[in-house]
Order: sequence, then C-alpha cells, then structure tokens
Amino acid sequence: MSSQAPVKLLAIAGSARDGSHNAQLLALAARKAEVLGAQVTHVNLRDLALPVFDADHVAAHGHPTGALALRKLFAEHDGLLLASPEYNALPTPLFINAFDWLSTVPAADGLAGGTGTTAGKPVGLLAASPGALGGLRALPIVRTYLSTNFAMVVVPEQLGLPGADKAFDAEGALLKPELDAVLDKVVASVVRQAGWLREVRRA
Repeated sequence: MSSQAPVKLLAIAGSARDGSHNAQLLALAARKAEVLGAQVTHVNLRDLALPVFDADHVAAHGHPTGALALRKLFAEHDGLLLASPEYNALPTPLFINAFDWLSTVPAADGLAGGTGTTAGKPVGLLAASPGALGGLRALPIVRTYLSTNFAMVVVPEQLGLPGADKAFDAEGALLKPELDAVLDKVVASVVRQAGWLREVRRA
C-alpha cells in the first residue's frame, strides 16, 4: 500500500457469546490483517447496549449512545471484517439490530449519517459453524443487506468455516491449509480495497 498511514479496519462478530467460533475466526482474520499492515479495532456489539430498534424510542429519547458510537467508528475506519453466524439460516438479531440502528443515525457534529459513513467501504464476510455448511446460508443475505442498504463494497471472496468446533489448533490457527488460504484471500482483498479507497478519497 502506498498510503503512509495504515489502513484502519473494524472487526465485528455477529455473536457475542463466550467462546464464539465466529469471534475466534474473526480474531484470526484480524491478526492476518495486522500482518498486512492494517490497524484493527474490535467492536463488541453487546457493549453498545442497543435496545431493539423502535422508532418511538427515537422520538422519545433520541438515538442511543451505542448507535452514535457505531457511526463514529465507521467514520474513522476504512473497511470492515465481519464474522456473521447464522441463526435459523438468517443473520443474527444482534448484528441486524445494531446495523438497523446505524442506518437511522442522521448527519451531525461534522459526521455523515450512518449510511454515509459506510458508503463505498469494503467488507469481507466470514462465518463459522459446527455444522457442515459453515454458516454459508446466511451470508448471501448479509451481502445483500450491506450492499443495498449501506452501499458497502462486499468483496467477492468469503469463507464459511464448517466443523468450527474442531477447526482451530491450540494457537487459534486453522487446521486445514486450504481454508486458511481462503481466509488469506478475504483479508487481503479487504485491506487492498480499503487502501485503494483511501487513495481515491485523498486525490
């Protein structure tokens, strides 16, 4: 990358469960991004303490601080690594609710609105599951959701990790080299496109 400042990526998991396989996969992806020179900020969606989205809540109380914090994080970063598990073949309510809140935050305090902070930024999709499909059923929905509603550039490479409960060694690396190679491609694509976007916006 020709940019002097390192690319900055957010790392978000759609599961906040202790011992989450998706969080484990995301941590590995983040380490790979850091090896490529990126700075990675991990975001725990549970820590945002967002209620279930409700327009009446906005009317009565304004936007929750967690939604404003998420907008600020996206404004300050160049791309996203997202590990999105599936619940009943759908993305998790934790992930969808957080991003639904983000989509409603208006421009203020010198920052664009929620979807303005995400527009054009690359995202790499990951999923992990103990099952045989590796969470792949939900990823097309996530891809459409982010590209259509948030104007994000979802890179074509993605990884669904099957048998996730037995997929990692003691150091957190993937046991199957062919899957590790796919993860490398996902991460490299996000870092590369985030670097390109930074150069375009600087020009």
